[in-house]
Amino acid sequence: MAENKEVLLHVSHLKKYFHVSGGTLKAVDDVSFDIYKGETLGMVGESGCGKTTCGRTCIGLYSRTGGEVLFKGVDPETLKGKERLAYKKAVQMVFQDPCSSLDPRMTVAEIIGEGIDIHHLAKNKKERAEMIYKQLELVGLNREHANRFVHEFSGGQRQRIGIARALAVNPEFIVLDEPISALDVSIQAQVVNLLIELQKKMGLTYLFVAHDLSMVKHISDRVAVLYLGSLVELTTSQELYDHPLHPYTQALMSAIPIPDPEVERKRDQEKIRLEGEVPSPIDPPPGCRFRMRCKYATAQCAAEMPALRDVGDGHWVACHCVK
Repeated sequence: MAENKEVLLHVSHLKKYFHVSGGTLKAVDDVSFDIYKGETLGMVGESGCGKTTCGRTCIGLYSRTGGEVLFKGVDPETLKGKERLAYKKAVQMVFQDPCSSLDPRMTVAEIIGEGIDIHHLAKNKKERAEMIYKQLELVGLNREHANRFVHEFSGGQRQRIGIARALAVNPEFIVLDEPISALDVSIQAQVVNLLIELQKKMGLTYLFVAHDLSMVKHISDRVAVLYLGSLVELTTSQELYDHPLHPYTQALMSAIPIPDPEVERKRDQEKIRLEGEVPSPIDPPPGCRFRMRCKYATAQCAAEMPALRDVGDGHWVACHCVK
């Protein structure tokens, strides 16, 4: 399946550690995956598992502790001058919290127009204004919003401004960090459908970080599951939801609510309930990091960290119990 696809982002043995008072926090520890041009890779896991840190490190917002990241075959950290600027145009990010990622002293037009100015995308003021209006309309806002400030908008509207800012420079790859978490449930699907439409129209590639597993299934071609900084499963969206192999993934899938009270009531007894707490990323247990909460754990799980391996048809899993 992957042989005929162009790899846009190659991540190999990526590590990102933070030095904290209690020791070294291993936020991302030996994670490897590829993202193909034009696809959406969903990234899921519990809070604190390293999803956001992984996304930020992949595009250079955090300097990596170890490993390799190649964008179109080139390490972004080696780029300088015009090549570095071109890379920054090609790669954008939509942050989870629009309140902290949008400057409250700037108007919406200034926020969206900043990238247009830096990369000299508009020939004159009139063209610049039209480009800004176009981005606002793309994300469901009006051109009248251009001269307002961020504090005048709701949380959902602020997030759409963040999406418009990312799209304004015509990027190739966007890291979407919980892009719909600030939106009302009634418009979440609209925004996700908009992202899908824009992807088809503009040839975009996404890394979609989220907690909402049902929405991840809707937008993602493949899904990567992280646990305590490590990648435990990676496969196509449909395969992951139909046949989750890792015990942690199975627990996540069983927790997805079904909008039918009768079905949900019957299914409640079948839900997999994880016991115990997530270990500290500062001092993770030896061997498999999930073994303390896994009912299938063996002596091998305690002694040896399972390697991520292909068990067939591009379905990757890191578990000693999966044959």
